[in-house]
Amino acid sequence: MQIAEMAEVTLMDIDDEKDNSHSLKPNNKGKDVVVSTAPPDTKATPWVEKHRPQSLDDVAAHRDIVETIDRLASGNRLPHLLLYGPPGTGKTSTILALARKLYGNQLHNMVLELNASDDRGIDVVRRQIQDFASTQSISFSAKGAVKLVLLDEADAMTKDAQFALRRVIEKYTKSTRFALICNNVNKIIPALQSRCTRFRFAPLDAVHVAERLKHVINAEGLDVAENGLKALVRLCNGDMRKALNILQSTHMASQQITEEAVYLCTGNPLPRDIEQISHWLLNESFTTSCQRISEIKTRKGLALVDIVREVTMFVFKIKMPPDVRIQLINDMADIEYRLSLASNDKLQLGSLVSAFTQARAALVAAAK
Repeated sequence: MQIAEMAEVTLMDIDDEKDNSHSLKPNNKGKDVVVSTAPPDTKATPWVEKHRPQSLDDVAAHRDIVETIDRLASGNRLPHLLLYGPPGTGKTSTILALARKLYGNQLHNMVLELNASDDRGIDVVRRQIQDFASTQSISFSAKGAVKLVLLDEADAMTKDAQFALRRVIEKYTKSTRFALICNNVNKIIPALQSRCTRFRFAPLDAVHVAERLKHVINAEGLDVAENGLKALVRLCNGDMRKALNILQSTHMASQQITEEAVYLCTGNPLPRDIEQISHWLLNESFTTSCQRISEIKTRKGLALVDIVREVTMFVFKIKMPPDVRIQLINDMADIEYRLSLASNDKLQLGSLVSAFTQARAALVAAAK
């Protein structure tokens, strides 16, 4: 009887172990684990990433730079690259599209990408970057024989890290190419600049921004008015990333994207509001101008710094003697600088009205 019970217990233990072994089998260091996940929600994906160019032909502008880089890569003569310029001009998209063309399915094995969110001190250069550059390439294609290290926002790297990177670039040139991307090229040490071929990405033309926006509008099936498209192009100032972010934000707030909806979403003053404010500054008394500008600022939730910037652009358009224009723009530049240092809005508004009062007096004197 005892033997039967022991046998039964032993069999039960073995069965339990089998069951446990099945339940624990997927936990073998994560190698055989296959997690079934739902497909990503494309509606939640930022349009900046969703509509990022996938090939060099899709890059919106800078065709001369893109074609030059493409020729160098196709001829297996790709140098170290330094791409610099304002944000949203296609620097990262160009390099990523180039990497897709060169490596295809081996992209993740052949490219090391580090950006400003990663720690990029001297230790990272000595360990992570150097380890990646020194390992043997696993791609068997002729074009993929050279690996790529992509350092986005390289101007955020410390000086020590840049000096260490200089030696790494020299040591592993045969097996690795380095692509540095930055906004301010002056923050890259000359020793690194001299080792790279430099390409400057200027702000995008309004035509190129409008073409890319129309492509996204058609792909997303949006209802965008003509004045809404012009407002998007005007507010982005050649920054494609900013244009797409404004477009997506406005679409979430309003079904029809009009000029007023775009300005309301971004908080920028409407052109007609700027014309009205400029009219008060040039024609009304000091007290009246201060009261009316304060009222419209409060009613529409406008920031004084945005008003100053837009009024500055308006001053460039109107006719006035050069010396008066120079003094007025100089005064507004000082006001904008003080606002960036969190100065009192009311005092700076008074300073703005005072600058226009003096300009108006100079205009009257010049007319006599």
